[in-house]
Parts: sequence; C-alpha cells; structure tokens
Amino acid sequence: MLRHSRIRSRSTEHVSNDATVSVFDLAKSLPGMAVDAPGMLRNVLGMLVRPGDKASVGLFFQRAAHKHPQRPFLRFEGAEYSYGEANSLVNRYASVLTAHGVRRGHVVGVLMTNRPETLFTVLATVKLGATVGLLNHHQRDQVLAHSFGLLGSVVNVVGEECQEALDSLAEAPEHVLYAGDLHGEAEHADPADPPMCAEVTARERAFLIFTSGTTGLPKASVMTHLRWTKSMSGLGGLGIRLRGNDTMYCCLPLYHNNALTVALSSVLSAGATFALGRQFSASRFWDEVIRERATAFIYIGELCRYLLNQPAKPVDRQHRVRLAVGNGLRPELWDEFKRRFGIGRIVEFYGASEANIAFVNAFGVDRTAGFGPLPYAIVEYDDDTGKAKRGPDGRLRRVGSGGVGLLLAKVTGRAPFDGYTDKAASEAKLVRDGFRPGDVWFDTGDLVRDQGWNHIAFVDRLGDTFRWKGENVATTEVEAALTASEAISQAVVFGVDIPGTDGKAGMAAVTVRPGAEFDGQALARLAYQQLPGYAVPLFIRVVDELETTSTFKSRKVELRTQAYTPDNDTALYVLAGRATGYVPAYEAYAADVAAGRAPRG
Repeated sequence: MLRHSRIRSRSTEHVSNDATVSVFDLAKSLPGMAVDAPGMLRNVLGMLVRPGDKASVGLFFQRAAHKHPQRPFLRFEGAEYSYGEANSLVNRYASVLTAHGVRRGHVVGVLMTNRPETLFTVLATVKLGATVGLLNHHQRDQVLAHSFGLLGSVVNVVGEECQEALDSLAEAPEHVLYAGDLHGEAEHADPADPPMCAEVTARERAFLIFTSGTTGLPKASVMTHLRWTKSMSGLGGLGIRLRGNDTMYCCLPLYHNNALTVALSSVLSAGATFALGRQFSASRFWDEVIRERATAFIYIGELCRYLLNQPAKPVDRQHRVRLAVGNGLRPELWDEFKRRFGIGRIVEFYGASEANIAFVNAFGVDRTAGFGPLPYAIVEYDDDTGKAKRGPDGRLRRVGSGGVGLLLAKVTGRAPFDGYTDKAASEAKLVRDGFRPGDVWFDTGDLVRDQGWNHIAFVDRLGDTFRWKGENVATTEVEAALTASEAISQAVVFGVDIPGTDGKAGMAAVTVRPGAEFDGQALARLAYQQLPGYAVPLFIRVVDELETTSTFKSRKVELRTQAYTPDNDTALYVLAGRATGYVPAYEAYAADVAAGRAPRG
C-alpha cells in the first residue's frame, strides 16, 4: 500500500493538505520517480500560472521550437518535421489566416481528419490569439450544422477529405477555406513568428471542444490556455513525465482533448516527438508504433480492448513503448494489458473537456484513475434523474470510502469552470449550496468509486449521455433520429453493458405507430444516415407503450435493468450491420459484439 503522506480526506470534500510536498515524499519511495524529480519540480511551478500571465499553447510550442530547432517534432506516415521546420510552416499558415481576416479573439472552425496540416492549422490559429473550433468530422446534416452555428467562426478550414460531411449540410457555412488552398498560399507567406503570440494571456480561449450533453445536440466546451497549461504541467509534467528522446504515438482524433491537450501538451512539456496516426487500426497498431519509433502512446479504454482481442503475434513485444497514457482502461484488463504487451507503466487519468478537475495515476498504482489534488466530493445520487441527492436538510451526502457515487468538482478561483458557449447549459452543470451556503460544484455526470487517499476509479456515466467507442452519445439525439421514421411513434434510448467491452452500447425501446410494421433494415438505414456510426443503437426492443413519470419523463431505470434480456411480451432486435439492418435477436450476439464480429460494416 502506498504511503500518501500529508494527504487527508475531509467530511464533505477531498483535498490535498500539501500536494506538492506529498508528490515528492512519494517520489523518494517509488522506483523511477526520483529520476524525473527535477522535471517534476519545474512542472509544479508551471501549475502556478495565473489567468493574466502571458502563457498560451502557441507560445509553449514556439519556445520549444526555438530551444530545439533540430529535434523531431512531428512524424506522420514516413514524413518528419523538425521543431524548426514545423514552427516556420505554422507561422506561414498564421500569415495566411491573418490575410483571411483572422484576428485575436476570433474563432477558426477546423473540419479535418488527422494529418500534419490539421495540427499546423491549430497551432497557427492559437499563435494569433484566435480560438480553434474543432469539429467532429463524423457529424453530418443537422448535427454538423448545429456545431458550425455554435462557433461564430470568421473562417472555416475544411479538409478536402471532409467534402462528404460538408455536402450533407442544407446550407454550406460561410468563409470556407480548403486546407489545400491554405497550404498552397502558405508557400510564399511570412515565416516569422507572429508578434501576437507573445501577448496572448492564459485566461483567453484556446479551443472549443464539442461534447454531447443532455440537450441531445453537441455543446462547445471551452478550453482556455490556462487549463491547457495546467494540463501540461499536471498531467504531462507530473504524471506522464516524457523525456526529450521520447516519441508519443497518437491515433485518436485531433478533435478529442486526449489528443490535442493531453498528448500534445505532454510532448511540448518535454520537447519530445509527436507521432500522429491517421486513425486507429487494431491490426496495424503495433506496426505503426514500431515504424514511428514510439516509446509511449495515448489510449482510450476501447482501444486497449481491441488490441487484446487481436491474435497474439511477435510485434506485440517488438516495440519500444515504456508507458501508455489514457483513460477508460478497465481494471479487469489492466494486468493482462501490461503483461501481454510488456508495458512498464500505465498512466491512467480522469478528466473531461469541460471539467475543472483531473486525476492522474502519477504514482504508478495499478487499476486506478489516480490522484486528484483539487477539492472534490463523491456524493449520493438519484437513479431516476442522475442528479446529486440532497438530504432532509437540503445538503448533499458524501459516500464512504469504497463507495460509488456522483463525482462533483468544487468551483474555485484556482479551479474555475470555463463552461460552454451556451450560458444556460453552463449553469445547468452547476450544483449550488451543496454542503454550505454559497459553495458551487461542477456536476461531472460520472459515477466513480472512492478508493481513499484522494484516488478514484471510474465506474459509469450518468444522465442523458453514455460512452461508446470512445465517444459520448447523446440519447436525445438518437431518439430524434429514430422517431424520424414514419413507423416509430416513440423512442427511449439508453446505454447497456456488454461483457468484455468498454463503455455502454446503445439500446432503444420503441413503439410502432398503429397500422405500421417494424422494418429493421429501413430503420437502420435511416439511423446511419442521421447519426455517426458509433451512435447507431445495437439493440431495439419493440414495446406496446413506454411508461413515463409524473413529469412525463421516460422511465429508463427499469429499461436499463432489463437491458437486452428477452421476454415474452416484447420483440427484441439486434443490429447485424449497415446493409442487413436490425434482425431478430440471437443468444450469441453480445459475445459477437465483444469479439468485434458484429455489427458488420
């Protein structure tokens, strides 16, 4: 058992009494941490940055480029860019964006897949003091239009590979600048550092990251330079602790904070190398890791499960990876993952795009999301509403050590909640007067287990979203897509567990209109037209009626409990694939999903 000196739990919230001293007490007693201690000290100081300080993503990249101009910064499918080369190209991109009207405080929309030009566009934008609106290139039609509408962008940089997504819109966004044209104009642009880069303050917005919420449509959460900087120092410098000769491989989409905040900040913190993968492939993963000479990679839990499901082969151990960092690696897979692939250290962390708190497994403890130095509370919750439960005195009630509850993060000047672009949506995520008058807490919507000593383990997602394939799925968005069918009168969507998988698979209970018949192939075709593939439900239960509460909200608790267990009163269907659609359920379907055999296409 680890000796977490000077760390204690309070009755209503968890805080570290002296987090900095505690880290170094532990560093002395844990193998390997003493080597990293000098860098850890620098990063502790980095966490003290204030909102008004000149500190930004672009400035940290620029400083690293000036310090290590010859060191490799980016690798991608055989191409390599040094820090100096990348900085010069980023500056040229910034010059072109300036010519297209981008100024400090503006928003630049980016709709592109993973490739070097995407990262260069992002860095060029933040160097100008503008904000990057990172659009999910899997979105289509009304959902994508809604996302564009939230940005208020002055320019939208669109990759030619995303033309299909653009064509799905009823009306194209204004001021589209294709990535190829941006790159072409940059050939003759100014390569000098833009003066604005040195003026950007930590309180300004760096990114808008889209996240699914209870409204059913994406919300744009704000990532300030302050939060990014604290991630660089806290997660990157104290937790991950890359070295200058490390290479971090990332095949997660750049519109995810795991890629753009956690992985990139860790790389820049150490002056290391960022190896970008176009997309995740379970069969090619280790080949790409070996090709890029990676010593670390970033994951989501689903990625790890897919790798374990692959047949064993020699490349499983022919890599140079010494650590993996990410979130969602299930405890039951943890030991097998380390053993099979020979990974010495797993740096699991907990965080969210909009959350004002993070936990990181800085101390090398197995099967935990790690340590959190900022104040938080794990409280009882209401099964029906997914909200924090209050006692007779109107106050929240904390769960005991080892218990499972709703994670709340205290909102303070040191840990502000930057919120969404929608003020009403921001307020809806806050819990006020929780334990005493005037206190404010951010509702993460996540169930976690209190492991004691300021450590937690992620358990589940509450509310009207669930996580599948590493993506948040908004149930109301899926319900709207299903009820667009002329045959479906009502739909209730929720997530269900499938043994051997990470997250929750989508399931819907639907009612069929009088005189209509359930057409599984037609419904699947409609769902795929309106939703990203990961959001299409795997299970459909046809019921006579859907029970509601006195406030006309669907009773999902009973439906979640029954999940996909068959009964004699309803018809259960499963998604066989894009072409086949929904077919009558069969006993081995859940096992087929876990093994990657279903759905097909």
